[in-house]
Amino acid sequence: MQVDKRADAHHVRNGRFNYFSHFLLWALLISMFILPRTVGARALPNQAHTQEGTRMAEAIRVDRAPRLDGTLNDPLWQLAKPVTDVRQREPHEGDPATEKTEVRILYTRHAVYFGIQCYDSEPSRIFATELRRDVSQELDDHFEILIDSNHDRRSAYVFEVNPLGTQNDGLVVEEQGGTDGGDFDRGWDGVWTSEARITADGWTAIVEIPFTTLNLTRSTDVIWGLNFKRFIRRKNEEDLWISYRRTFGLTKVSEAGELTGITDIGSGRLFVVKPYGLARYDKQTGQDPKFPLTGGLDVKYGLRSNLILNLTGNTDFADTEVDLEPFNLTPFKIFIPEKRQFFLENAGVFNFDIGDQDQLFFSRQIGIDPVTGQQVPINGGARLTGTFGHTELGVMDVNTRSSGPNPYANYAVARLKESLWAGSYVGVMGVDKRSGYTLDSFNQTGGVDTRLVFFKDWLVDAHMAGTRSPGEPSGASDVGASLSYRSNWLDGIVERRKIGPNFNPEVGFIERVDSNEAYGNLTFKVRPEISGVRELQFEGFILHAPDTRNEVSTQEWQGTFRGEFNNGAYTDDDIADVFTQRITTPFHIYKNVFIPNGLYHFARHQLTYGSGQDRRFTYNFFERFGGYYGGSLNEFRVRANYRPTPRFSISASETCDRFRLPLPNGHFSVVLASLQANYSFTRFLTFTSLIQMDTSNTQAVSANFRLRYNYRPDSDLYIIYNVGTQFASIAPANPPQVRETRFAIKYTYSFAP
Repeated sequence: MQVDKRADAHHVRNGRFNYFSHFLLWALLISMFILPRTVGARALPNQAHTQEGTRMAEAIRVDRAPRLDGTLNDPLWQLAKPVTDVRQREPHEGDPATEKTEVRILYTRHAVYFGIQCYDSEPSRIFATELRRDVSQELDDHFEILIDSNHDRRSAYVFEVNPLGTQNDGLVVEEQGGTDGGDFDRGWDGVWTSEARITADGWTAIVEIPFTTLNLTRSTDVIWGLNFKRFIRRKNEEDLWISYRRTFGLTKVSEAGELTGITDIGSGRLFVVKPYGLARYDKQTGQDPKFPLTGGLDVKYGLRSNLILNLTGNTDFADTEVDLEPFNLTPFKIFIPEKRQFFLENAGVFNFDIGDQDQLFFSRQIGIDPVTGQQVPINGGARLTGTFGHTELGVMDVNTRSSGPNPYANYAVARLKESLWAGSYVGVMGVDKRSGYTLDSFNQTGGVDTRLVFFKDWLVDAHMAGTRSPGEPSGASDVGASLSYRSNWLDGIVERRKIGPNFNPEVGFIERVDSNEAYGNLTFKVRPEISGVRELQFEGFILHAPDTRNEVSTQEWQGTFRGEFNNGAYTDDDIADVFTQRITTPFHIYKNVFIPNGLYHFARHQLTYGSGQDRRFTYNFFERFGGYYGGSLNEFRVRANYRPTPRFSISASETCDRFRLPLPNGHFSVVLASLQANYSFTRFLTFTSLIQMDTSNTQAVSANFRLRYNYRPDSDLYIIYNVGTQFASIAPANPPQVRETRFAIKYTYSFAP
């Protein structure tokens, strides 16, 4: 669709932000002062008790901070009574941990301190290989601290440290972990300090968390939700203080224990100002090079202990990690996770799942062209997140300026959730997009959803959503519900969902529309007494999804066998995956090759194996073969990782797709390959590089090099060089993407006024 320049001029004359978005955002900002001021440091009534009653820990007041040297040699630690009773979640639920763990807790007027002692009978086999901050530590021994500082039994901060003292942190929202299957959403970054040491009898760590990081404004009678998790890599063992049921885990905030003893502390109100300066060289295909010198500002302010305001101006994402280049084998949109810091922080508050990977709100639709994957400049934005009593609130407003084929746009998002009981809520969401397109000047999305948890293992999820655009076409709704059950031996789900042909959440992600879906899945899990084997799974599902006129569109049924081994190795094999798929628009698969319209039937099979994770060299391979839209397709993928030292790691992957289609030029292969190397001079100075190749493009090679110097907490210097595409397209099929060359130096400085 073309940009209407008359509308753009009209917009400029009337200011950057439309009146609707301004009203939505600031009305809610003001409303916080007139809503009842419910104290957030008390549990909601009738909420969760653990499987053995609430466990308690006590923090001890000290006049000075303990030495932050990674050891527990400071005599102050002997004042605190250690937390010792940790139990296995994996592999033997509820059994005592195989290695002893102790945690002591101290606090001063301005910070809380955790002294962690992880005893180990074989300290030479402790895995500690990651020095980079905010990188997954799943291949290392590590320890996690969960703090529900508002004691609302819904959301919490998580702080993770490995035996090298490397930090990782994030949030748990509504008892949900991260999108990548981890314990938390890594989008949040806090200011805290950690040091660790490997000793003759295990490893120790000290963690200092300022009360300002937790936005703790309450100073007396503080009660927190609290939990700990220790992971022992060589045993693939997960130990928790509480919530150690296999179907729970650290993310089950409502099952956490309690921390008492903190009182008479100083103000911990969060207030962070973070300006940046950027010098850049930027050259895109078909355009003259640009040499912008620019700057911007981020502000984070705790309005109350459970309410945080984020502001951003002239937002920049030069330091964002590049996406791995995908090759889309389907006629549907491809989901690529968000990686930009402003949108990642507190992202879980805005989550509105409507099935599989579909989202009513998908932040990647803001500031990125969905077809080319290129950045669209952001003027600024504001985000307000927090809770009022039982109600969780999220409000965001972001404004982008005209760039290439993308006119100006303004995005306003509001999300409310009312907590019912542990893990359960009812919520609403509204999204309003205004832009300079004359034929699509606005798009509005609204929805209601609920999640109800019964007897801890039964879940009901339901949603109703609708969209509104110019012309107001009918069939712009999405209604669905599911019932699921989860236990140690059986997982099951049944789901019904109907998506209208004109359902169009432009600030969301929808794989397909015009669908009347029925879905059922059963997974049986057994833990046989076979040496080296932890769990075997047998899964079967069936999907029947005709269009709303009840004509055949998509059908799939699958039978799968999985095996998980004690050392972290796994196998995942599709015995049969049988498809029926109707193509209604010629599907562009490769260069001048288009799969024609028609009804296709084919079956595929899959073999997957991943090596044990308790080695410095790990690998996995994936082979899928069988029919494919009237022909055949062989997919082979292999990935290897080598971590010889904590300073250096390297990984390589290759995917080869071999097509044999009954079409002109239908015999071809597509190869995607990547090589990533990381070197850490220290925990605070790291270099990463990523080289990618994609033979489906004319210019097949792209590269990214990034040097990060974390010279003080939450303050960085980046030097970045990119050749190729930095953001990938989420559009259906495989549209051509814009190539760019970019060199950037970015400096950020974080301080508390």
